[in-house]
Amino acid sequence: MSLRLNPLQRSQDQSTRKTVTFGDATEVSGALRWSLISLLVILFFWFMGTTVWGMPQEWYDYADEVRAGLTEDESYRQRDLLRDCERAAENPEEFPGLPPCSYTQWINERTLPSPQQVFWAGWDFGRNGYSDVTLWEHVWDSFSRLGKGLFWGVIIGVPIGLAMGLSNRWRGVFDPIVELLRPIPPLALIPLFIVWFGIGEEGKVNLLLFAAIWIMVIAARSGVLAVNTTKVHAAYSLGASKAQVLRHVILPNALPEIFTGLRVAIGVCWGTLVAAELLGSSSGLGFTIFKARQFFLLDTMLSAVILISILGVSMDVAMRVGEKRLIPWRGKG
Repeated sequence: MSLRLNPLQRSQDQSTRKTVTFGDATEVSGALRWSLISLLVILFFWFMGTTVWGMPQEWYDYADEVRAGLTEDESYRQRDLLRDCERAAENPEEFPGLPPCSYTQWINERTLPSPQQVFWAGWDFGRNGYSDVTLWEHVWDSFSRLGKGLFWGVIIGVPIGLAMGLSNRWRGVFDPIVELLRPIPPLALIPLFIVWFGIGEEGKVNLLLFAAIWIMVIAARSGVLAVNTTKVHAAYSLGASKAQVLRHVILPNALPEIFTGLRVAIGVCWGTLVAAELLGSSSGLGFTIFKARQFFLLDTMLSAVILISILGVSMDVAMRVGEKRLIPWRGKG
Protein backbone atom coordinates (compact mmCIF):
# COMPACT_ATOMS: atom_id res chain seq x y z
CA MET A 1 0.00 0.00 0.00
CA SER A 2 1.51 3.31 -1.06
CA LEU A 3 0.86 6.63 0.63
CA ARG A 4 0.13 9.52 -1.70
CA LEU A 5 0.56 13.12 -0.57
CA ASN A 6 -1.97 15.74 -1.54
CA PRO A 7 -0.64 18.79 -3.44
CA LEU A 8 -0.48 20.97 -0.29
CA GLN A 9 1.54 18.38 1.66
CA ARG A 10 3.81 17.83 -1.36
CA SER A 11 4.54 21.55 -1.68
CA GLN A 12 5.26 21.83 2.06
CA ASP A 13 7.60 18.82 1.88
CA GLN A 14 9.46 20.30 -1.09
CA SER A 15 9.77 23.68 0.63
CA THR A 16 11.61 22.09 3.55
CA ARG A 17 14.26 20.57 1.27
CA LYS A 18 17.37 22.44 0.24
CA THR A 19 17.24 23.21 -3.47
CA VAL A 20 20.52 25.21 -3.48
CA THR A 21 23.69 23.91 -1.87
CA PHE A 22 26.54 25.55 -3.82
CA GLY A 23 26.81 29.14 -2.59
CA ASP A 24 24.74 28.49 0.55
CA ALA A 25 27.11 29.04 3.48
CA THR A 26 24.80 27.17 5.87
CA GLU A 27 25.46 23.97 3.87
CA VAL A 28 29.23 24.16 4.50
CA SER A 29 30.08 22.60 7.85
CA GLY A 30 33.44 20.94 7.13
CA ALA A 31 34.37 17.28 6.79
CA LEU A 32 36.06 15.54 9.72
CA ARG A 33 37.52 12.84 7.48
CA TRP A 34 39.34 15.35 5.30
CA SER A 35 40.55 17.24 8.36
CA LEU A 36 42.09 14.06 9.76
CA ILE A 37 43.68 13.23 6.40
CA SER A 38 45.19 16.72 6.21
CA LEU A 39 46.60 16.41 9.73
CA LEU A 40 48.06 12.96 9.04
CA VAL A 41 49.73 14.21 5.85
CA ILE A 42 51.40 17.03 7.79
CA LEU A 43 52.61 14.62 10.49
CA PHE A 44 53.87 12.18 7.85
CA PHE A 45 56.00 14.76 6.06
CA TRP A 46 57.22 16.11 9.40
CA PHE A 47 58.28 12.61 10.45
CA MET A 48 59.91 11.77 7.12
CA GLY A 49 61.79 15.07 6.94
CA THR A 50 63.24 14.99 10.45
CA THR A 51 63.97 11.26 10.91
CA VAL A 52 67.49 9.88 10.49
CA TRP A 53 67.81 7.22 7.78
CA GLY A 54 70.78 4.93 7.15
CA MET A 55 72.48 5.09 10.55
CA PRO A 56 74.51 1.86 11.15
CA GLN A 57 73.11 -0.34 13.91
CA GLU A 58 76.46 -0.26 15.72
CA TRP A 59 75.95 3.42 16.33
CA TYR A 60 72.56 2.83 17.94
CA ASP A 61 74.18 0.20 20.16
CA TYR A 62 76.82 2.76 21.03
CA ALA A 63 74.04 5.20 22.00
CA ASP A 64 72.46 2.55 24.25
CA GLU A 65 75.77 1.95 25.99
CA VAL A 66 76.27 5.66 26.58
CA ARG A 67 72.70 6.06 27.79
CA ALA A 68 73.11 3.19 30.23
CA GLY A 69 76.00 4.98 31.89
CA LEU A 70 74.11 8.21 32.51
CA THR A 71 72.43 9.22 35.74
CA GLU A 72 68.65 9.67 36.04
CA ASP A 73 68.75 13.43 35.65
CA GLU A 74 70.77 13.21 32.41
CA SER A 75 69.54 12.22 28.99
CA TYR A 76 71.21 11.08 25.78
CA ARG A 77 69.30 12.54 22.89
CA GLN A 78 69.44 11.80 19.21
CA ARG A 79 71.33 15.00 18.51
CA ASP A 80 74.17 13.74 20.73
CA LEU A 81 74.39 10.59 18.63
CA LEU A 82 74.45 12.64 15.43
CA ARG A 83 77.07 14.93 16.89
CA ASP A 84 79.33 11.96 17.70
CA CYS A 85 78.65 10.56 14.24
CA GLU A 86 79.79 13.81 12.64
CA ARG A 87 82.90 13.84 14.85
CA ALA A 88 83.65 10.25 13.86
CA ALA A 89 83.42 11.16 10.19
CA GLU A 90 86.03 13.87 10.71
CA ASN A 91 88.27 11.90 13.16
CA PRO A 92 87.70 8.12 12.84
CA GLU A 93 90.44 7.37 15.38
CA GLU A 94 88.36 9.06 18.08
CA PHE A 95 85.80 6.20 17.90
CA PRO A 96 87.79 2.98 17.37
CA GLY A 97 85.83 -0.17 16.63
CA LEU A 98 82.83 1.62 15.15
CA PRO A 99 82.03 1.48 11.42
CA PRO A 100 82.05 4.62 9.25
CA CYS A 101 79.01 6.67 10.13
CA SER A 102 76.78 8.12 7.41
CA TYR A 103 73.12 8.97 7.51
CA THR A 104 70.42 10.89 5.66
CA GLN A 105 68.28 13.58 7.25
CA TRP A 106 66.37 16.12 5.19
CA ILE A 107 65.86 18.64 7.97
CA ASN A 108 68.43 18.96 10.71
CA GLU A 109 67.03 18.78 14.22
CA ARG A 110 68.79 22.03 15.03
CA THR A 111 66.25 23.52 12.63
CA LEU A 112 63.20 21.36 13.37
CA PRO A 113 62.99 18.57 15.99
CA SER A 114 61.27 15.33 15.08
CA PRO A 115 57.71 14.53 16.23
CA GLN A 116 59.10 11.97 18.68
CA GLN A 117 61.35 14.55 20.32
CA VAL A 118 58.52 17.08 20.57
CA PHE A 119 56.22 14.42 22.04
CA TRP A 120 58.66 13.43 24.77
CA ALA A 121 59.46 17.08 25.50
CA GLY A 122 55.73 17.71 25.88
CA TRP A 123 55.42 14.64 28.09
CA ASP A 124 58.21 15.94 30.32
CA PHE A 125 56.59 19.39 30.31
CA GLY A 126 53.32 17.87 31.47
CA ARG A 127 54.90 15.77 34.21
CA ASN A 128 57.57 18.09 35.59
CA GLY A 129 56.53 21.54 34.36
CA TYR A 130 59.12 24.09 33.37
CA SER A 131 61.16 26.64 35.32
CA ASP A 132 59.76 25.40 38.66
CA VAL A 133 56.18 25.99 37.51
CA THR A 134 53.74 23.19 36.67
CA LEU A 135 52.09 22.91 33.26
CA TRP A 136 48.64 23.70 34.67
CA GLU A 137 49.95 26.87 36.32
CA HIS A 138 51.47 27.96 33.00
CA VAL A 139 48.18 27.27 31.19
CA TRP A 140 46.03 28.92 33.87
CA ASP A 141 48.15 32.09 33.98
CA SER A 142 48.04 32.43 30.18
CA PHE A 143 44.29 31.73 30.09
CA SER A 144 43.52 34.24 32.81
CA ARG A 145 45.46 37.00 31.01
CA LEU A 146 43.81 36.12 27.70
CA GLY A 147 40.34 36.03 29.28
CA LYS A 148 40.74 39.40 30.98
CA GLY A 149 42.00 41.08 27.82
CA LEU A 150 39.19 39.59 25.69
CA PHE A 151 36.54 40.42 28.28
CA TRP A 152 37.42 44.11 28.42
CA GLY A 153 37.91 44.21 24.66
CA VAL A 154 34.32 42.99 24.18
CA ILE A 155 32.84 45.14 26.97
CA ILE A 156 34.41 48.32 25.56
CA GLY A 157 34.60 47.54 21.84
CA VAL A 158 31.08 46.28 21.14
CA PRO A 159 29.20 49.34 22.50
CA ILE A 160 31.56 51.66 20.61
CA GLY A 161 30.97 49.70 17.40
CA LEU A 162 27.20 49.74 17.89
CA ALA A 163 27.27 53.48 18.52
CA MET A 164 29.35 54.05 15.36
CA GLY A 165 26.86 52.05 13.32
CA LEU A 166 23.78 53.79 14.73
CA SER A 167 24.80 57.45 15.10
CA ASN A 168 26.52 59.87 12.74
CA ARG A 169 27.74 61.88 15.71
CA TRP A 170 29.35 58.95 17.50
CA ARG A 171 30.83 57.66 14.26
CA GLY A 172 32.37 61.06 13.69
CA VAL A 173 33.80 61.05 17.22
CA PHE A 174 35.28 57.54 17.22
CA ASP A 175 36.17 57.05 13.55
CA PRO A 176 39.49 58.99 13.67
CA ILE A 177 40.53 57.23 16.89
CA VAL A 178 39.71 53.77 15.55
CA GLU A 179 41.30 54.29 12.15
CA LEU A 180 44.47 55.81 13.61
CA LEU A 181 45.03 53.16 16.30
CA ARG A 182 43.71 50.06 14.55
CA PRO A 183 46.69 49.62 12.15
CA ILE A 184 49.27 49.83 14.96
CA PRO A 185 50.65 46.35 15.82
CA PRO A 186 50.32 45.64 19.56
CA LEU A 187 53.92 44.40 19.63
CA ALA A 188 55.14 47.86 18.63
CA LEU A 189 53.65 49.29 21.83
CA ILE A 190 55.38 46.94 24.28
CA PRO A 191 58.00 49.55 25.34
CA LEU A 192 55.28 52.16 25.91
CA PHE A 193 53.09 49.74 27.86
CA ILE A 194 56.05 48.92 30.11
CA VAL A 195 56.47 52.65 30.82
CA TRP A 196 52.75 53.26 31.32
CA PHE A 197 51.66 50.15 33.23
CA GLY A 198 54.87 48.52 34.44
CA ILE A 199 55.85 44.89 34.00
CA GLY A 200 53.07 43.41 36.11
CA GLU A 201 49.76 41.84 35.12
CA GLU A 202 48.21 45.20 34.26
CA GLY A 203 50.58 45.75 31.35
CA LYS A 204 49.93 42.28 29.89
CA VAL A 205 46.13 42.56 30.16
CA ASN A 206 46.09 46.04 28.64
CA LEU A 207 48.22 44.89 25.71
CA LEU A 208 45.73 42.09 25.02
CA LEU A 209 42.88 44.59 25.43
CA PHE A 210 44.51 46.80 22.80
CA ALA A 211 44.78 43.80 20.45
CA ALA A 212 41.11 42.83 20.85
CA ILE A 213 39.21 46.10 21.12
CA TRP A 214 39.60 47.32 17.53
CA ILE A 215 38.52 43.97 16.11
CA MET A 216 35.37 44.05 18.22
CA VAL A 217 34.64 47.68 17.24
CA ILE A 218 34.84 46.85 13.52
CA ALA A 219 32.81 43.64 13.97
CA ALA A 220 30.00 45.37 15.88
CA ARG A 221 29.88 48.25 13.42
CA SER A 222 29.75 45.84 10.47
CA GLY A 223 26.99 43.87 12.20
CA VAL A 224 24.84 46.99 12.54
CA LEU A 225 25.42 47.98 8.92
CA ALA A 226 24.42 44.47 7.79
CA VAL A 227 20.93 44.71 9.39
CA ASN A 228 18.16 44.60 6.82
CA THR A 229 16.41 47.99 6.96
CA THR A 230 13.06 46.44 6.07
CA LYS A 231 13.08 44.69 9.45
CA VAL A 232 13.75 48.00 11.19
CA HIS A 233 10.92 49.70 9.28
CA ALA A 234 8.57 46.83 10.07
CA ALA A 235 9.38 47.08 13.78
CA TYR A 236 8.73 50.83 13.81
CA SER A 237 5.48 50.37 11.89
CA LEU A 238 4.33 47.99 14.62
CA GLY A 239 4.93 50.67 17.26
CA ALA A 240 8.34 49.55 18.61
CA SER A 241 10.51 52.06 20.44
CA LYS A 242 14.19 52.66 19.76
CA ALA A 243 15.16 50.48 22.71
CA GLN A 244 12.94 47.67 21.45
CA VAL A 245 14.34 47.95 17.93
CA LEU A 246 17.87 47.80 19.34
CA ARG A 247 17.10 44.78 21.52
CA HIS A 248 14.88 42.73 19.22
CA VAL A 249 16.09 43.67 15.72
CA ILE A 250 19.55 45.22 15.63
CA LEU A 251 21.35 43.15 18.26
CA PRO A 252 20.08 39.73 17.06
CA ASN A 253 21.06 40.54 13.48
CA ALA A 254 24.44 41.97 14.49
CA LEU A 255 25.36 38.99 16.70
CA PRO A 256 26.75 36.84 13.83
CA GLU A 257 29.29 39.54 12.93
CA ILE A 258 30.13 40.07 16.61
CA PHE A 259 30.77 36.36 17.08
CA THR A 260 32.98 36.31 14.00
CA GLY A 261 34.93 39.25 15.38
CA LEU A 262 35.30 37.48 18.72
CA ARG A 263 36.73 34.40 17.02
CA VAL A 264 39.23 36.57 15.15
CA ALA A 265 40.10 38.41 18.36
CA ILE A 266 40.81 35.11 20.14
CA GLY A 267 43.39 34.18 17.49
CA VAL A 268 45.01 37.62 17.54
CA CYS A 269 45.17 37.63 21.35
CA TRP A 270 46.84 34.22 21.44
CA GLY A 271 49.51 35.60 19.11
CA THR A 272 49.89 38.74 21.21
CA LEU A 273 49.98 36.74 24.45
CA VAL A 274 53.43 35.35 23.64
CA ALA A 275 54.79 38.88 23.41
CA ALA A 276 52.73 40.11 26.37
CA GLU A 277 54.37 37.52 28.61
CA LEU A 278 57.73 39.08 27.86
CA LEU A 279 56.76 41.85 30.27
CA GLY A 280 58.46 40.49 33.35
CA SER A 281 56.57 37.17 33.46
CA SER A 282 57.70 34.15 35.45
CA SER A 283 54.97 31.84 34.12
CA GLY A 284 52.78 31.29 31.10
CA LEU A 285 53.11 29.51 27.77
CA GLY A 286 54.68 32.54 26.12
CA PHE A 287 57.20 32.75 28.94
CA THR A 288 57.99 29.05 28.40
CA ILE A 289 58.70 29.62 24.70
CA PHE A 290 61.09 32.50 25.30
CA LYS A 291 62.78 30.81 28.26
CA ALA A 292 63.37 27.64 26.22
CA ARG A 293 64.70 29.75 23.33
CA GLN A 294 67.51 31.02 25.53
CA PHE A 295 68.76 27.43 25.95
CA PHE A 296 67.99 26.37 22.33
CA LEU A 297 65.45 23.80 23.53
CA LEU A 298 63.54 23.67 20.25
CA ASP A 299 61.53 20.61 21.25
CA THR A 300 60.25 22.32 24.40
CA MET A 301 59.46 25.45 22.39
CA LEU A 302 57.49 23.45 19.82
CA SER A 303 55.60 21.53 22.51
CA ALA A 304 54.47 24.87 24.02
CA VAL A 305 53.58 26.21 20.55
CA ILE A 306 51.52 23.09 19.76
CA LEU A 307 49.78 23.39 23.14
CA ILE A 308 48.85 26.99 22.32
CA SER A 309 47.53 25.81 18.95
CA ILE A 310 45.42 23.08 20.58
CA LEU A 311 44.00 25.50 23.14
CA GLY A 312 43.23 28.05 20.41
CA VAL A 313 41.46 25.44 18.27
CA SER A 314 39.49 24.23 21.30
CA MET A 315 38.32 27.77 22.03
CA ASP A 316 37.34 28.26 18.40
CA VAL A 317 35.37 25.00 18.37
CA ALA A 318 33.60 26.07 21.55
CA MET A 319 32.76 29.39 19.88
CA ARG A 320 31.32 27.56 16.86
CA VAL A 321 29.15 25.37 19.06
CA GLY A 322 27.99 28.40 21.04
CA GLU A 323 27.29 30.26 17.82
CA LYS A 324 25.05 27.46 16.52
CA ARG A 325 23.11 27.34 19.79
CA LEU A 326 22.83 31.09 20.41
CA ILE A 327 22.38 32.25 16.80
CA PRO A 328 20.35 29.53 15.05
CA TRP A 329 18.97 32.12 12.63
CA ARG A 330 22.37 32.88 11.07
CA GLY A 331 22.30 32.59 7.27
CA LYS A 332 18.51 32.29 7.19
CA GLY A 333 17.61 35.81 6.17
